[in-house]
Amino acid sequence: MADFLPLLIELGTEELPPKALPELAQAFHDGILKGLAARRIQVQETAGDLPARPLYSPRRLASYLPAVAVQQPIQHVEVMGPYVNIALDEKKQPTQALLGFAQKNGIDWEKLDRVTDAKGMRFVARSTKPGAATRELLAEIVAEAVAALPIPKPMRWGDRDVAFVRPAHWLVILFGREVAPGEVLGLKSDRMSRGHRFHHDKGVWLNHAGEYVEALRGAFVLVDPRERIDTIRSEIAGAARQAGGQARVRDELLAEVNCLVEWPKAILCGFEEEFLRLPQEALISTMEGNQKFFPVLDNDGRLTSRFIGIANLESRDPDEIRKGYERVIRPRFADARFFFDEDLKQGLAAMAEGLASVTYHGKLGTLADKSARVAVLAQQIAGQVGVDAGQARTAAELGKADLQSRLVGEFPELQGIAGRHYAAAGGQPAEIAAAIDEAWMPRFAADAIAPSKLGQVLAVAERIDTLAGGFAAGLKPTGNKDPFALRRAALGLARTIIEGGLELDLVALLVAAGRALPEGLNLDVRELREFITDRLRGYYADRGVPASHFEAVAAVNPSSLLDFDRRLKAIAEFARMRESTALAAANKRIRNILRKVEGKVPAAVDPNRLDEDAEKRLHGELETVLADTAPLLARRDYVGTLKRLASLQLAVDGFFRDVMVMADDPGVRDNRLALLQQIADRFAAVAAVEQLSA
Repeated sequence: MADFLPLLIELGTEELPPKALPELAQAFHDGILKGLAARRIQVQETAGDLPARPLYSPRRLASYLPAVAVQQPIQHVEVMGPYVNIALDEKKQPTQALLGFAQKNGIDWEKLDRVTDAKGMRFVARSTKPGAATRELLAEIVAEAVAALPIPKPMRWGDRDVAFVRPAHWLVILFGREVAPGEVLGLKSDRMSRGHRFHHDKGVWLNHAGEYVEALRGAFVLVDPRERIDTIRSEIAGAARQAGGQARVRDELLAEVNCLVEWPKAILCGFEEEFLRLPQEALISTMEGNQKFFPVLDNDGRLTSRFIGIANLESRDPDEIRKGYERVIRPRFADARFFFDEDLKQGLAAMAEGLASVTYHGKLGTLADKSARVAVLAQQIAGQVGVDAGQARTAAELGKADLQSRLVGEFPELQGIAGRHYAAAGGQPAEIAAAIDEAWMPRFAADAIAPSKLGQVLAVAERIDTLAGGFAAGLKPTGNKDPFALRRAALGLARTIIEGGLELDLVALLVAAGRALPEGLNLDVRELREFITDRLRGYYADRGVPASHFEAVAAVNPSSLLDFDRRLKAIAEFARMRESTALAAANKRIRNILRKVEGKVPAAVDPNRLDEDAEKRLHGELETVLADTAPLLARRDYVGTLKRLASLQLAVDGFFRDVMVMADDPGVRDNRLALLQQIADRFAAVAAVEQLSA
């Protein structure tokens, strides 16, 4: 018998939830590996042509391992017995406790070993036994893996007592060529899988675990999700070429469709071109979100009247499937057309008037109140970044009007997008129409910020008011609860300012936003500023910025987030200098000294009180460096400032080597402290570089 054999475990079910399927499959596979590892059964995950991996389709969870040891290794058993003071009497003879322990373990008490732990010496029974055959343990391992699956609401079926995410109908546990005996979820293990529900509605005999993927392929099931998704991509690409365009393929939709089909075949479909006058986002939302279809775009990225559906079978009459796909999409398109036309009749300005009747929050007034606050903020921000303040105010006043539209009522994901179309149709300038849409960007984690400056102004104003209102009204997030999505708003605000290159005094804007809130609401600006900084911590960590660099800048808490970003980049440059380690350590030492000083440190250094050559040298070099870095700081050249400060390293090292800072003479001591204070202050004008010192 071979030392290793391939192992296949397959649990067949009714159609599994597509969005949860990959997670379930991975958890099932991991559970099998965990069970084998717990029993010390060796696994080689890369042996053979197909490596170890979860395999799945809508009707099955499977785990394939190319090489699993046929037997556990020799088991070394160690059973702890009674302590010596209990096991032996005063004559060193065994007590009944020791004799009972020895008899239970089948060992003469004199042959027992002794070990010492924290409580003293005790007897221990050691033995070895051959490992169990893997085949006999597999059903138990599968049962454990199934029980550990993340299933929030298991269901029962028929008259069975067991529960699972969906009714389970067959179980394969095949080890090499042999079926491993056992029962899981009321199903006895077998070698019979099942093929495609329509193309091969019968059992599939599995002769060997290593033949699983090929055998299922012959039964019209692509059980390997990687092969299946590659097939879907290929099918979509072929259909798009036939249509003379290119398909819009979102990874999220592709992954979901991959969990809906076992034998994917693309069906090229179409709809009436008259629908193309609607906002293409509404049509795309319907195709992707409701029907799981893939829209076809032209070479300029515009929607065409063609789309692609993925059927779960190879039909003898694909035209019938095509007609079905086209039939289900038309009513949704017709609804969108009706809503769009009715909204155009009303107009965006009339929609904006309706916001006065919609409550935003009990403490924060109506949506009209919020729009008015955002408009004032947008005007203020526009003046600071060189954007037309009148356009900013108009765009902000109309920015939420489409929430009153019928189209957004049916397609909430079109907020802002619908407003852009209605603003353009109502004769608003293209810049204002675009900004109404862009104000919602970034809409999700990987989304880009607003591309235009006007859009960025609206995005910043909107999020500042949302954050200020949320914190003042007591809506700040707690734990994993964030009903007003304030964490997302803070990150979107920070990203827009930093990535948009907007030079803004964030604290001043927060103060202005707090003053504009309804009477009786008070905003703790410092608390909100810290909340935004916390979002920055994660933002920069995702970009590989060391935590020490971030904390060095956060310690000086610049009011401008763009300035925060500049300082971080300067710290990164400084950290690459050979002098940085010594200077960071020196700054840490300086800070520790100054922290212990009682009383006020003099603001200026008295050259006449400098006695030692080392302090004279440091003072002379520092005077030059202070003069050189003043204009650099004025133009926010933090890299240049730190490079110039780095030249002080040798003088600082010499000072600490040769000079006693805390001299007996108070005047000398204070003078030396003033010298150190000037060094600390100039570094602090950029960042707390002592944070870089471990």
